Amino acid sequence: MKIQQSLSILLLLFLSSCAEVMQIAQQALDEERPLNQTEIIAGLKEALVVGTNKSVDVLGVTDGYYKDELVKILLPPEADVIVNNIGRVPGGEKLLEDVLLRINRAAEDAVSEAKPIFVNSIKSMTITDAVGILRGENNAATSYLHRTTYNDLFQLYRPKIQASLDKKLVGNVSTSQSWNTLTSKWNDVAGSMVGQIAGLKPVETKLDEYLTGKALDGLFTKIETEEQLIRKDPAARASALLKRVFGSVDS
Repeated sequence: MKIQQSLSILLLLFLSSCAEVMQIAQQALDEERPLNQTEIIAGLKEALVVGTNKSVDVLGVTDGYYKDELVKILLPPEADVIVNNIGRVPGGEKLLEDVLLRINRAAEDAVSEAKPIFVNSIKSMTITDAVGILRGENNAATSYLHRTTYNDLFQLYRPKIQASLDKKLVGNVSTSQSWNTLTSKWNDVAGSMVGQIAGLKPVETKLDEYLTGKALDGLFTKIETEEQLIRKDPAARASALLKRVFGSVDS
């Protein structure tokens, strides 16, 4: 009985070892075999899904935009005159900081809606696109995504941003209301005799358009960071497919 048990154990160990050897051998063969079109496009799509999901997850939390200096949304350049002269407006400094916080909160609130938009765009990638991206620059995937989806993303994203801007936040006041209060107070100063003499200009920026553009710019910046990480760091390639596809172009 004990001999049979021992033989059974040895047989299991042998079969297990054979399976491991076969797995290693198959992996070696896969690494030697040239990539086919199906693997290339699947790998590129997976990389884009990974990159966009991580980017959305990073930005879609409290302070995701606001405390990241790389993507933090500031007032439009047209409003620099406000920032530089905010002391002329009673309570202006506090109001300015409040608007900046609310603008970034609006972007953080809206960015989570970008995931399905990116997924739908990634599904349309062709093999020609995939090969060009794989052999292209370190930001080739991000550039492709920006080039082929930006306008649609803007149109789909803008109403979500506007909804966030109109949402009542602290003190039952929306971001749009805070912006309108700030700019109207500034424009009153700019339109006064003193303001005209000082050469101050009114601010007429459409906040939803500006914010949508900056929010998407920040999102693409994060996606590019993730793309470069996958391209340069083998440890960032979370699956065998990513390792195989991007390993094929490692220098």
